[in-house]
Amino acid sequence: MLVKDITKVIEAFAPLSYQESYDNSGLIVGNENDDVSGILICLDCVEEIVDEAIATNCNMIIAHHPIVFSGLKKLNGKNYIERTVIKAIKNNVAIYAVHTNLDNVKNGVSFKISEKIGLKNCEILQPKKRLLSKIVTYCPIDSAEKIRAAMFKVGAGSIGDYSECSFNTDGVGTFKGNQSTTPSVGNVGELHHENETRIETVIPSHLVSATVAQLKAAHPYEEVAYDVFELQNTYGNVGSGLIGELENEEDELSFLKRLKIDLNTDCVRYTDLLGNKIKKVALCGGSGSFLLADAKARKADVFITGDFKYHQFFDAENKILIADVGHYESEQYTSELIYDIVNEKFPNFAVRLTEKNTNPVNYL
Repeated sequence: MLVKDITKVIEAFAPLSYQESYDNSGLIVGNENDDVSGILICLDCVEEIVDEAIATNCNMIIAHHPIVFSGLKKLNGKNYIERTVIKAIKNNVAIYAVHTNLDNVKNGVSFKISEKIGLKNCEILQPKKRLLSKIVTYCPIDSAEKIRAAMFKVGAGSIGDYSECSFNTDGVGTFKGNQSTTPSVGNVGELHHENETRIETVIPSHLVSATVAQLKAAHPYEEVAYDVFELQNTYGNVGSGLIGELENEEDELSFLKRLKIDLNTDCVRYTDLLGNKIKKVALCGGSGSFLLADAKARKADVFITGDFKYHQFFDAENKILIADVGHYESEQYTSELIYDIVNEKFPNFAVRLTEKNTNPVNYL
C-alpha cells in the first residue's frame, strides 16, 4: 500500500479543490510513493502524535488540522510546528491533512455532529457556487449511450440526489476531413452529413479533466467536439455548515443539557433562552460564527459551533439561540469519520485512532 493509494480514497470523498483558500490540506510531509505500514488518525498532528505513530509502527498520520498553515522559512525546531515536522521527517512518517475540504462536503465534519445529536433531513447551510461545469458533446446517435455511460462513470450527471442526468437532442452534424485524416465515417475530402446526438450533462469542476478523458476514449470520432462551461449554480452538496431537524422538538435548556452530554463537552456557552422549542438546528464544526446570518435566515432555532467571540454573541439579537460547544469538542468525532472513510476501502489494513487528547484548552 502506497501513500498515494490512501490519499486517493480520501480525496475522492473530499476533493482538495473544496478546501478554503487559506487552508493547507493534502500531503504535508512525505512522498506519495512511499509504502505505508500503518495509519494513525488524529485531530491535531503534534509531537506526541508523531511519537505515538512511531511507537505503534504507523508511518502515516492523517490529521484533520494541518500542522503547517503558512510557509516555513526555517526548520530549527524553535516551535511545536517545526519540531513536529522535523521529527516526522527524521522517522519517515508521512503527514496528511484533510481539513476544510472535509468540512465542506455534505457527509463531512458537520454531518458527523448531526449524527451524534440525532438530526434528520440534513442539508448544507451555506452551499458554494462556481463549483459546477456543464460539458456538451456531439456524437453519432448509436454511440450516445456508450458515451453517456463513460461520462457518468466518473461522476458526471449528478444533480442533488439524482444521478445519470443529461439532456439529449438529435440533429445533423457536418464535417470534411483533409488528406491527413482517417475519419470513422465519411470519406476524405468530402463533406459528410451525420445524424448526431447532442449530449449535455453537469459535472463537478474538479472532475472535468477525467470526464473529457472518458469522453474521448469512448467516442468513435478522430476529432471529438466538446464544450465546457463554468456554471453559476449553487452546488447543494458542497459548502459550510449543516441544517437539519430533530425528530421531536425539545425545550431549550433540556436540549443544551443533552448537547453537553452528546458532544462530551465540559462547557456550553449560550445566549439568553428565548422560551422557544428547539426543532430546526444549524451547526458547523470548528469556527462557524461566520454562518450565524445563514442560520438566522434559514429560521434555525439554535446554532451550534465553536469559537464565538464575546461581541459576536450579541448578534443573536434574540432571534436565535447560540450554543458554543468549543472548537475541539465540535470536531472531536472527525477522527471517526476519517477512520470510516479509509477503513471502508481498506478493511484489512492497519488503521488506528489516536489515544491522545490534543485539546489545548482545559476547563476548571
